[in-house]
Amino acid sequence: MEDGLLAMGGDLSQERLLLAYKNGIFPWYEGDVPLWWSPDPRFVLLPNELKVSKSMKQLIRRNTLKFTVDKAFEEVIQQCKEVKRNDQFGTWITDDVENAFIKLHYAGFAHSAETWMNDELVGGLYGIRLGKIFFGESMFSIADNASKFSFINYVQLLQKENIALIDCQVYTQHLESLGARMIERKNFISLLEKSIP
Repeated sequence: MEDGLLAMGGDLSQERLLLAYKNGIFPWYEGDVPLWWSPDPRFVLLPNELKVSKSMKQLIRRNTLKFTVDKAFEEVIQQCKEVKRNDQFGTWITDDVENAFIKLHYAGFAHSAETWMNDELVGGLYGIRLGKIFFGESMFSIADNASKFSFINYVQLLQKENIALIDCQVYTQHLESLGARMIERKNFISLLEKSIP
């Protein structure tokens, strides 16, 4: 379909989720039914195109925030589910989604990046890593720029690990300011085929 909706229904088993992501498809809930999407164009970040503003560089140098990876996955997904956003009515992260991704985390496929202030979790993001692709799912922030701090630090870490692409799925102004842009779905799928064994 034109808007990228491919299918409705099914389950969130590990096998189905990994097959979907490998083929550029992700689930998004509306109500109780999973909808499976592959939009065209696709919103992505090429790691070497990451933009870090002067104010964010200053914040990073200040050392008031601490960055970690995979230290609080369950807390991050719970916060992504519960923290309200100005542009959203509710959340697509159902209990089923939360449980499915926690299982993927313990199986080694789903990862989180965290921002801490005075030992309190104040921002973070989570997603799935397959081969040289990271599929970003959601992020949250309860302190100024905390999600940006997680994102920038995690992208810089993924750069060192030769990640080819970060999938941001659908457009947000927040991620565009960090360097994300649209590419054609056929180019996105081609990158997946080259980067996921």
